[in-house]
Amino acid sequence: MAQTHILGYPRIGARRELKRAQEAYWKGSIDQQALLAVGSQVRSQNWRAQQSAGLALTTVGDFAWYDQVLNHSLLFGVVPERFARGAADNKLDQYFRLARGRAPSGEPVAASAMTKWFDTNYHYLVPEFTADQEFTLDPEWLLAEVREAQQLGHNVKPVIIGPLTYLWLGRGVDNALSLLPRLLPRYQELLAKLASAAAQWVQIDEPILGLDLPVQWRDAFAPTYEVLGKASGSKLLLATYFSPLRENLPLAFDLPVDGVHIDAVRAPAELVPAVKALRDNQVLSVGVINGRNVWRTDLARWQQQLQPVAEKLGDRLWLSASCSLLHTPVDLETETTLPAAQKTRLAYSRQKLTELGSLQQALQPGAGRLEAVTATESRPQAEIVAELADTWRAQKYPERAEVQKHRWQLPPLPTTTIGSFPQTDVLRLVRKQFRNREISAQDYHDHLRAEIAEAIRRQEILGLDVLVHGEAERNDMVEYFGEQLDGFIHTGNGWVQSYGSRCVKPPIIAGDISRPNPMTVQWSQYAQSLSKKPVKGMLTGPVTILNWSFPREDIPRAESCLQIARALRQEVQDLEAAGIGIIQIDEPALREGVPLRESEHREYFDWAVGCFRYCCSEVQAETQIHTHMCYSNFNAILDAIVALDADVITIESARSDLRLLQAFAGGSALDNQGGYPNEIGPGIYDIHSPNVPERPELVSRLRQLLEVIPQEKLWVNPDCGLKTRSWSEVGAALLNMVEATRTVRAEIA
Repeated sequence: MAQTHILGYPRIGARRELKRAQEAYWKGSIDQQALLAVGSQVRSQNWRAQQSAGLALTTVGDFAWYDQVLNHSLLFGVVPERFARGAADNKLDQYFRLARGRAPSGEPVAASAMTKWFDTNYHYLVPEFTADQEFTLDPEWLLAEVREAQQLGHNVKPVIIGPLTYLWLGRGVDNALSLLPRLLPRYQELLAKLASAAAQWVQIDEPILGLDLPVQWRDAFAPTYEVLGKASGSKLLLATYFSPLRENLPLAFDLPVDGVHIDAVRAPAELVPAVKALRDNQVLSVGVINGRNVWRTDLARWQQQLQPVAEKLGDRLWLSASCSLLHTPVDLETETTLPAAQKTRLAYSRQKLTELGSLQQALQPGAGRLEAVTATESRPQAEIVAELADTWRAQKYPERAEVQKHRWQLPPLPTTTIGSFPQTDVLRLVRKQFRNREISAQDYHDHLRAEIAEAIRRQEILGLDVLVHGEAERNDMVEYFGEQLDGFIHTGNGWVQSYGSRCVKPPIIAGDISRPNPMTVQWSQYAQSLSKKPVKGMLTGPVTILNWSFPREDIPRAESCLQIARALRQEVQDLEAAGIGIIQIDEPALREGVPLRESEHREYFDWAVGCFRYCCSEVQAETQIHTHMCYSNFNAILDAIVALDADVITIESARSDLRLLQAFAGGSALDNQGGYPNEIGPGIYDIHSPNVPERPELVSRLRQLLEVIPQEKLWVNPDCGLKTRSWSEVGAALLNMVEATRTVRAEIA
């Protein structure tokens, strides 16, 4: 009979228990023992859920206090030198120093760089390597979790990131592969210790096998796993996900491993080739439950496709989710307000475990046929792309820039922020009271207006040049718009982890999308009435709303994106008519929507870039369009970013020590003269760390920026929105930013 298991489970807790405990510990409200107790409770609940669902193996090692890649950096002693100075009093605080730059003990320090985990909205902490990097093994946290699970009666399957994927994810050396001979012995030691801990199976994640790998990386797999296969006393399950294996499929199954996991949701056509490539002594793990969406699985479809595989392989067929369930909410049973008709269509992580059991039973001999789901007809994607072919603004950027310069009369190096200001405890309380109907809509709106007025007042005092209204009315940059648009399901507890303690609640696209009413106009118009300085209208772009929602699976993503773009186009036109002359349309998720295979990039950008331009193609030349992107590898998509044709782009660059800026300074196929052709605001300080940047540090960064960006194109701003910071941190940081800008303006005057 087919076996069941998963690659990983959410670690935030069904009601975000871990998030609350982390933040309480960082604030000093609870001690470390209390935090450790919450972590143990979350792990125990996760393991119990897997065991109760009848899974053959319980996955261990997927828990992290902040990030699983950071877990591995500490596992192998990859700690940058700057963290040795003023080290924390204990390992957990040192862990948080690497993640956040600050912990309850130890001196503040620049936090580790953060970027997106493949094509997801999850952020990982980037390993920082040196040319003389030495690796040491400290596996106690993982071994302790193995013992903890075993003592609770679980048949454990530890999960670790494979050595080649771990090196691929890092930075700091030109050829990370050159570090493999030093890293591999530590993996050998780790596998030996896991075997000694009675781990029958070990899952090794190598998702880079779904990428277009350079030949030297492909060639490294066979000798690497030859070494690991001999070192391990446990059976090895090689796990790949997020992308088809294609040319790497024979390579994966030829490796000396005892099983291979494939993502059959992303690559259903590879099921048959995988069965053919499977060796007689290997198991095939098939990811058929979508680990990245919340819709119930069409089990009838998989019953039909897997029946002959189950008959051939028997217990060598393993059923699983496509990837770790980290990317889906924890438990649908915590949703107490969703209508039953909606709830029955959804499956969170806990329910996906049940789906695996149902499919397992459906594949047994003599099981009846499950009821098939009726397919929905949809427009061909080529037709959608054709509709978006001519969406450029009437005037080219140089002409628009002159008109905008005359209208706004901004100083050199204009200062601004990305959009959001602190979401205080009082603001959250008032929002909760309104949601629970404890206060009237008028009282709620009066409070929001007071918050907006205070945000404008603070910005005027600080001396910022282009203001924002602060987004007091928004719970989240995507969820807010999902609540205003028709066609979305809104959940009460559909939280997923974005990074560390930061969780988001993606809306669910359930039908055709339209805008019944203006969404932001009244707030932007009110904010602009309070200041003579320009106040930006703030919108989330169509691609980001799509990529940070749970989309329908029965229609092309391009169709949903175009429907969102139509709604936002109406909003842009209403903002412009209301006198808002600078409109920011954020697209931080443009990069993560890019398919992992280069051959599929063009098709994606044809509709994604077209949808962004569609939003603003009808505005006047004097209306300045901004966009924002963060925590991405921009080099591979610079041409697409140029094609967005935004007048100003703001990007994250501080955590990467301005390295990401090189893409914008180095030219592209669309800009043969070198550099990003329009205006740009590289973030000059990291908003995800509580550390307040010093003024001399910011002056130095601005001088660096002026070496690669002409002063007439350079804007000054933080990395990202400020909603997660306190007003004391925000005020001090922005004051230093404005004063640093004034210093540099005087130098270039």
